[in-house]
Amino acid sequence: MNTYTIVPRPETLDWAQIPAADICNFVATAPLPISAKVRLCYDQEAIYVRLEAIEEEIRATLTGPLDEVCEDSCLEFFFRPDPEDMRYFNIECNPNGCLYLGFGTNVHTLIRLIPEEPFIHPQVERTEDGWMTTYAIPYSFIRQFFPHFSPAPGKAILANCYKCGDGTSHPHYITWNPIPAEPLTFHCPEHFGTMYFGE
Repeated sequence: MNTYTIVPRPETLDWAQIPAADICNFVATAPLPISAKVRLCYDQEAIYVRLEAIEEEIRATLTGPLDEVCEDSCLEFFFRPDPEDMRYFNIECNPNGCLYLGFGTNVHTLIRLIPEEPFIHPQVERTEDGWMTTYAIPYSFIRQFFPHFSPAPGKAILANCYKCGDGTSHPHYITWNPIPAEPLTFHCPEHFGTMYFGE
């Protein structure tokens, strides 16, 4: 199982100084010239997420609140706030900033969340060789489902990070923590890695 330390957010946030974890495990396809990284930090209010992709042929067609953004070029962060609880959030974003937010224990029980006032506001940026998305996950949102959630040094969440593109010219499925190839699904919370809150 992979591990990662979520560092405290510095007063002046420079993402280049936040340690990165490679999203590099290709599932069900041969490796392609596509790669991704994740960087995370936290403070007293939120977990901050940056996902970065190197991808030459970017597909960005979807913009609607009910669109399946995994059909486009997509970066995803799934996490279980309580390691003893199988319930997880899945946050999926395409290069248009179109967001898919779900909650459940597997793909069959997943509930699509479309809050009237969005809690998560993805900021998307194109780069010379790909794209990235950055957003904050407020604890006030997490505590609606996990009232006792309280990050502190040494505590952990379970999580996985993904890069995919079902409808792209080169469909791909890449993970941070390895998952089985059969059945091919990112919705496997039993295969999440461990992310510790650092000091």
